[in-house]
Amino acid sequence: MPNIKSAIKRVKINDKKRAQNITVKSAMRTSVKKVEAAIVTNDATAVATTFADAASKLDKAASKGLIHKNAAARKKSRLMKKMNSLNA
Repeated sequence: MPNIKSAIKRVKINDKKRAQNITVKSAMRTSVKKVEAAIVTNDATAVATTFADAASKLDKAASKGLIHKNAAARKKSRLMKKMNSLNA
């Protein structure tokens, strides 16, 4: 445990940021899983709405530095490819 006041504050701030990052990352993963589940059920309207939500959450996570921007682009691309194969 730190003794210096600024170090104590830094620990508190890091705990808050870590908790926020965990919730954002979890929501992102959940939205991606919802898209994949909708693809399995062949529900085109559900896929379209859930994909838009997932893409938004992936972009937000990438902009905040939770995941790399190329990782977000790769995940969106793979989801889009699955979505397009459903429509074909």
